[in-house]
Amino acid sequence: MNHEDFLALNVAVLTVSDTRNDQTDSAGAWLMQAIAEAGHHPLIKRIVRDDRYQIRAVVSAWIADPAIQVILTTGGTGLTGRDGTPEAVAPLLDKRIEGFGELFRMISFEEIGTSSLQSRCLAGVANGTYVFCLPGSRSACRTAWEKLIRAQLDRRTRPCNLAMLIARLTE
Repeated sequence: MNHEDFLALNVAVLTVSDTRNDQTDSAGAWLMQAIAEAGHHPLIKRIVRDDRYQIRAVVSAWIADPAIQVILTTGGTGLTGRDGTPEAVAPLLDKRIEGFGELFRMISFEEIGTSSLQSRCLAGVANGTYVFCLPGSRSACRTAWEKLIRAQLDRRTRPCNLAMLIARLTE
């Protein structure tokens, strides 16, 4: 297969938190910067409370927006009663990318040990849009982006990547 040119994707970031705001949202801000540094287009960033209906409303609107190709959420993937991102997002997915959560927890185990089992991060496809639900810590977002997502959103990654499938997601 020929090496193709880089394809910049349009990415939205949603921070899920009851306590963070634009000044204290270091994970969301870091993701926006990392997206831009990778050559993609960070289109929008929002913060919503850890409420499954607020999360679902924003993610649903972004899934329906043909300009958005990738959604990254940060926060709400833990085990407390307020952590509801997986419950909000999972029903919206047409297909789950099971390997994402598995690989993330495996990589995280090397960094944080058995605490990695507390992560309920997930990924999938909805209406031709990739959705990744990441933990709320900046460190976890960095791990997910640098060790999994960035390469998969680059169609030059071989032998295969998620970016090369973008045009075929709605077949």
